[in-house]
Amino acid sequence: MKNNQYLVLLRGINVGGKNIIKMVDLKASFEEMGFSNVVTYIQSGNVLLQSGEKDKAVLTTKIEKGLSKRFNFDAKVVVISQKELSIIVKSAPEGFGKDDEKFRYDVIFLKEPLTPKEAMESVKVREGVDTAHAGKQALYFSRLISRASQSYLTKIIGMPVYQNMTIRNWNTTTKLLALMEGKNG
Repeated sequence: MKNNQYLVLLRGINVGGKNIIKMVDLKASFEEMGFSNVVTYIQSGNVLLQSGEKDKAVLTTKIEKGLSKRFNFDAKVVVISQKELSIIVKSAPEGFGKDDEKFRYDVIFLKEPLTPKEAMESVKVREGVDTAHAGKQALYFSRLISRASQSYLTKIIGMPVYQNMTIRNWNTTTKLLALMEGKNG
């Protein structure tokens, strides 16, 4: 059986001194759950793995239960296939990620069943500072670095809908795709 490659994005670990998890322990927990070729990337809960499971809902439940039990917190994850991540990166709005001296770029990944359309209803932008675009599986958010303190991105974090989102900057997002593609090719 061919293994599929997935990216697992954990929510709320190693942020503000809460839910501190060492990457070596995180990697070990995924291996104990039976996943292969497990690789972590930076401290913010990015895990690349392979699994024979094709059903993302089954994978998500297995991972959340396993992490919750092992690390004693209510784990929430977003599971993305390599193909989906490739589409997210290739479908970014024109110019997104191109002027990193002027803008900060983030990808807001959505936990199913939250849709981009539903998520956009909660995302507010400050005119002249922020822009937000809905993609097929994620939101693309940019803000002027010179006015970042005025950005509405931080307002999302306090909203109930944020429980079904996780944010990664554009550089991390593209690096994760490059790592996934390097593993398979």
